[in-house]
Amino acid sequence: MLPKPCALAIAGLDPSGGAGILADMRAFAAASVWGCAAVTVVTVQSTAGLRSAHPVDQRTLIRQVREIILHENVRSIKIGSSSNARAVARLLPALARDAPVVLDPVMRPTLGAKRLLDRGGLRAILGMLESVTVVTPNVPEAEALLGVRIRSVEDAERAARALVELGARAALVKGGHLPARAARDGVVDVLALGHRVTRFRGPRVDEAPHGTGCTLSSLIAGHLARAANIDDVAVEDAVAWAKRELRRALARPLRIGDGLLVLSP
Repeated sequence: MLPKPCALAIAGLDPSGGAGILADMRAFAAASVWGCAAVTVVTVQSTAGLRSAHPVDQRTLIRQVREIILHENVRSIKIGSSSNARAVARLLPALARDAPVVLDPVMRPTLGAKRLLDRGGLRAILGMLESVTVVTPNVPEAEALLGVRIRSVEDAERAARALVELGARAALVKGGHLPARAARDGVVDVLALGHRVTRFRGPRVDEAPHGTGCTLSSLIAGHLARAANIDDVAVEDAVAWAKRELRRALARPLRIGDGLLVLSP
């Protein structure tokens, strides 16, 4: 029997299941691949917000990743950065030799004041870019990575190109945080891949559900896990497919308790 393709999420645990590795597993299932996970940080949070974050011991994290890579058919990797970004950065060059990597540089939760990434972690994220297949920042994350202000779709395109120049094979800058007038009352995400930039337009939702960024990056990683070759066509196809799946999920969010809605792709 041929082994089923697996996608590995290296990310945090959100006990509500709205974001983090539990959201990653649902996205991997939607892409018809098996989900594996290595936990970087354990959080105390719910859909009402993040209360505290507790990083996993670095040696334990590294052992989790190495055990999965050794024994499972890992065909892609999704990284949701956290306070353990430096440990992941040390592992990444070896991991990226064998599988495409999707990096979602999470720096702050949707609700809650707790920042998930310190300055050292930010430097680690920048160092990861040379090993990354697709990086998927939202506008505030792209601003933090590049030290620029992004107020228009054209600014987002320049930011995406700059992330590619820093080493990422492709950069998807998500436009949900842009002013509504920037996209004529919709949302535009921009993908820089090589010398090309592609715009993905979609409707603006009234209430952004919890875990949207986690879900999108994991949908991309899940689709890449099934690709025969990781060429530019496969990367753009994965992003386009993930955007369609996310749009369908955004049209039917779930309420599981207090606070934010959640997604079920």
